[in-house]
Amino acid sequence: MRNTLLVAASFVALTTAAGSSVAAPAVTAAAVTQDAADAISDADLRAFASAMGEVQTVAAAVEGTPTAEQQAAMAAAVQGSGLAIDRFNTIATAVSQDPALRARIAVVTAPAPAPDSVAAGVSDQELGQFAAAMGVVQTVAARVEGGAATAEQQAEMAAAVQNSGLDIERFNTISTAVSQDPSLQARIALINARAQGTR
Repeated sequence: MRNTLLVAASFVALTTAAGSSVAAPAVTAAAVTQDAADAISDADLRAFASAMGEVQTVAAAVEGTPTAEQQAAMAAAVQGSGLAIDRFNTIATAVSQDPALRARIAVVTAPAPAPDSVAAGVSDQELGQFAAAMGVVQTVAARVEGGAATAEQQAEMAAAVQNSGLDIERFNTISTAVSQDPSLQARIALINARAQGTR
């Protein structure tokens, strides 16, 4: 019963992270180590996300202290996902502390791109190159005044793309695919979360 109460108490004050079905408990345990976060498998993250969706539905109806029925419903959602309550709580704590882990959830829960699509053919290396170039391109684009980039700004953006290792045509192809594909968007979010120093 104590584990059930921990789950119930942890999820009364859940907040959704970045529009996904991932949430973080308001109170967390000791900091999760990098090794612990790395030890969480993609399958565990998918199960966690599934359970979290159901837990959030129940938690949304909680007023004050969860009832025994609400606690049981949250525990059943967790156990129905295939995770033990302790494992779910461990993952919840790690997710609340690690933006890269939250981004991994988006990656593992995003629909796969169509097999013959451009998105399906974008490698991790190309996506990393794209993300690096796009960071520079966005910075330059933010300085554009009057809706049209100057020749110098265009040259700076083109140089950023070429310095990334991509040619401009491939960069533009990937850019179009990213704008249309949730899986690529999630993968870029993970690249950016890792680049921000989380891992």
